[in-house]
Amino acid sequence: MGVVTGATVYRDKGETPVGIEDALGGRVDGCPELQYAYSPELLPDAQSVSDTIWRYRSLLPLDEQPIQYPLAVGHTPLIASPRLRRESGLSRLWVKDETRGPTASNKDRATALVLEAGLRAGVKTVSAASTGNVAVSLSVGAAASGLQCVVFVPGHVNPAKMRLCLAAGATVVRVSAGYNVAYELSRWTAREYGWLDRNTGVNPLTLEAKKTVALEIWEQLGEDFPDVVVAPIGDGPTLCALAKGFRELVACGAAGRAPRLIGVQAEGCQPVRLAWLDRTIPIALEPHTVADGIAVGNPISGEMVIRDVVASDGGLVAVTDDDIVAATRQLAMAGVLAEPAGSAAYAGLGVALKEQRMSAEERIVVLVTGSLLKTPDFITEEGNSILVDGSHEALKAELAQLSLV
Repeated sequence: MGVVTGATVYRDKGETPVGIEDALGGRVDGCPELQYAYSPELLPDAQSVSDTIWRYRSLLPLDEQPIQYPLAVGHTPLIASPRLRRESGLSRLWVKDETRGPTASNKDRATALVLEAGLRAGVKTVSAASTGNVAVSLSVGAAASGLQCVVFVPGHVNPAKMRLCLAAGATVVRVSAGYNVAYELSRWTAREYGWLDRNTGVNPLTLEAKKTVALEIWEQLGEDFPDVVVAPIGDGPTLCALAKGFRELVACGAAGRAPRLIGVQAEGCQPVRLAWLDRTIPIALEPHTVADGIAVGNPISGEMVIRDVVASDGGLVAVTDDDIVAATRQLAMAGVLAEPAGSAAYAGLGVALKEQRMSAEERIVVLVTGSLLKTPDFITEEGNSILVDGSHEALKAELAQLSLV
């Protein structure tokens, strides 16, 4: 197990120590980051037979009790797509495909660790606010674990995602005032009724779980670091968790330099990028983007994102909705079904190259965070579709028209 030696919260551009129990108990304003007694012994064991996030339990705040959480999470593929490499001009491009989990998003990692801790503590009800994917992940994870679940979502939440929550038996609270108010209501309700608060950006276990993406990337590249990792930015913890994971690998003695981190936001919702450019703190704004998963106008971890981007010598870029939709199509044609928010990082590659934040010769990992299957409105009917009457001759004629025979 990982021995937690301390906890800090990032405030006023500095690290403030907080109590470990307060951090784990949700009694801290902000998202605490846990520290461990780092050593080479904490690095992933190549002989481990586990292919889930639990193979990294030496860097997670868990004791040696058997794992109770019933769903398998983690070990998502790192894909070297010839088509994407050719189309992007990036010969060393890799796609970390997080759509392969129980609910097809990277949110499944945080849900797994939070609910594992909850099961050990004997909680009965879990809750969180979400633009969609966290709600689905928590609803399904809670159902599998025999727990009650209440999720708070904006009133305009994607209907398909809401139906998935309801199908899993969750109570869905739609908030007409939007995500930020849904988040505040979620926080208040958890405190008022003693529910387990899974909210990203306040529960430190969400960062701990998400950092396992970085640990997997390092292992999948033969215990080596990429040069650059590109990730979408909504509330921000996904990128912060990547930074933490790579930092901890270095602290444990992994050879090499942690990668530069590039965050991608939609042009219609880029409070973190604008703050980074102006060297200030993010200012809340009204989001306008088709990518609901990153449509967060007041990101909880915005300042932490800027800290981690700057520390890694990385950067932040913005992409248009047209770029995002085009990236969704390009990824699908390469066999990766990504929703718009999940496609944003791939869409950002061209901008990052143009702005010279990376070069075509570098080893680059792009993070795909959520599945197109949950956003059917963005599944286009472009391509070849034919209707035949059932005769062989009609079929041959149509196939010939498409130059398939």
